[in-house]
Amino acid sequence: MSFNLEEIKKEYNQILKELADPEIISDWEKLEEISKRKKKLEEIINKSEELDKIDKEEKESLTIVESEEDSELLSMAEGELEDLRERREEITGNLEKLVSKLDNDSDEEENKKGAVIMEIRAGAGGDEASLFAEDLFRMYSRYAQNKNWKTKILDASRNEVGGYKEVVFEVAGGDGDIYSFLKYEGGVHRVQRVPETEKQGRVHTSTISIAVLLKPKKGNVKINPADLRVDTYKSSGPGGQYVNKRETAVRITHIPTNIVVASQNERSLAQNKENAMAILEAKILENEREKAQAKIKQARNEQVGTADRSEKIRTYNFLQDRVTDHRIKKNWYNMESILAGNIDTIIEDLQESEEL
Repeated sequence: MSFNLEEIKKEYNQILKELADPEIISDWEKLEEISKRKKKLEEIINKSEELDKIDKEEKESLTIVESEEDSELLSMAEGELEDLRERREEITGNLEKLVSKLDNDSDEEENKKGAVIMEIRAGAGGDEASLFAEDLFRMYSRYAQNKNWKTKILDASRNEVGGYKEVVFEVAGGDGDIYSFLKYEGGVHRVQRVPETEKQGRVHTSTISIAVLLKPKKGNVKINPADLRVDTYKSSGPGGQYVNKRETAVRITHIPTNIVVASQNERSLAQNKENAMAILEAKILENEREKAQAKIKQARNEQVGTADRSEKIRTYNFLQDRVTDHRIKKNWYNMESILAGNIDTIIEDLQESEEL
């Protein structure tokens, strides 16, 4: 582990001086930024001081072990020495993590707290895929409700049968770390079932894709208005028919990245534009994160981060009443309960596998 504690203490003391500056106190954005930095530096200093204390106690115990003749006192000193070494290992590990995150701008521990934007898109399978997209939207909505989170549709497009061709929605819940629960859902989901319209009882296989995006906090993503092309149009309902006489729907293109987003769910142009900008900021943040991961992957020559979205991650087999996650090769049963939002066990198993 390599870091300069004196430099960290010097920066920490400088921040303390800045926090006493009235101009900084009145600048809420700057104040929040340096307060977060102060907290990170403080944690490193405290852990370093814990290590120094352990060093001192370890030397005292070693002196006793080397000089003590009383077997009982010697046994106590050796036991204490073993405890100190275990504590040293634990604190050193924690300190390494804190140092590695100190200058990591993509540190998710701060950024991932808050809202998440999810996109569900129907893939192969036509109407059946769109109906399943609606099933999964309902599943995540009920899961969010169970967690006391709130959902808000930012954009949606239905087809003639009533399913979703695409639905984009926000999941929010105060300061909770929603992303740590929902991040596993990004990828291709496959469904195998007999559609209601299938007269011969044949099993159809359809797919939908899901993206889980961190919603950036205000000011975290800088967008130049000159880089945007904004188009307005009339919002439409299932089948493409217009349901609004005024142009309240909005489509925004971010020219540098060619990212295109849209929103038509609200009745006002201003609200739809606000929703579209929230989606755009999340996509730009994700785009930057994926670029950074690609560089790391190339350097390490190994997979880093979440699974490739082009890969099938989960199958919902209705005939066998079974859900299979292919990443951890595990099955769960009772499809009705799962689609009713009871996916805690699935999420917990995925979280546990990540920790192994």
